[in-house]
Amino acid sequence: MRYTTLISPDQLRESIASGMPLMIFDCSFELMQPEAGQQQYRAAHIPGAVYANLDTDLSARNGAPEADTPASGGRHPLPSREKFAAWLGRIGFSNDMQAVVYDRNGVNFCGRLWWMLRWVGHEAVAVLDGGLQAWQAAGGEVTGRETPAHPQSTFAIKTQQVPLVDTRTVVGRLETPAQTVIDARGAPRYRGEVEPLEAVAGHIPGALNRPFTENLGPDGRFKSAAQLRAEFEALLAGRDPATVVHQCGSGVSAVANLLAMSIAGLGTTALYAGSWSEWCSTPGLPVRQGAQP
Repeated sequence: MRYTTLISPDQLRESIASGMPLMIFDCSFELMQPEAGQQQYRAAHIPGAVYANLDTDLSARNGAPEADTPASGGRHPLPSREKFAAWLGRIGFSNDMQAVVYDRNGVNFCGRLWWMLRWVGHEAVAVLDGGLQAWQAAGGEVTGRETPAHPQSTFAIKTQQVPLVDTRTVVGRLETPAQTVIDARGAPRYRGEVEPLEAVAGHIPGALNRPFTENLGPDGRFKSAAQLRAEFEALLAGRDPATVVHQCGSGVSAVANLLAMSIAGLGTTALYAGSWSEWCSTPGLPVRQGAQP
């Protein structure tokens, strides 16, 4: 069985026991303390998990060679699909493997890798529902032992399964029925009351606000498909789900909303990976503040 959205701790345990080709990724990270995620991983992770660093593995590095031109702008620009596939090969991930991604940050960061794998055409990737906390609560083992290196492989890029849009596309459809932007940041940042990371506060005109944390219940797991569907339909208020473009600060936490809509049966929606960090640093683009879209 292949998992494509969520996998429970029990399902992960069964998959490990079955011997299926599998790689687990720990994507824990802290925006204000970039080294903290790797330190947390070294202290405790699911046995065999590989650490995926948001800054160095899942984003294009500053000063990358021309051949590795980023696939998006913003504070966490996407690397090229070729560069990402090369990283997958170096760590030993191959096309026949099931990928399981998790963090200990409420799906704030692991969704990035879930989306990127689908971006290079890999379907068998799932988020561990509830993260490391749910794994431990279910009696799952953690370790501080270093994960042995896997033999290198060759990961073949296939047709991307998720739409990626750029700033020009978002501008061209701004405040039209052809596009519904959903902003995954917290309400104070959306309204422009605070902005801890960028030079400009506010939101993209017309954007609806759905903080990504609203997808989770008190136990840290995703809400039921029925509840997620009801909440997104209420937010959209008759707008076509197929027009949705997700964004956040730098295109990372927005994926939680994209995943939630998929769980809810509302289709595969688009990601604006540059997000607010690219939008607000692009001269001449409009900015809106306050509670209204």
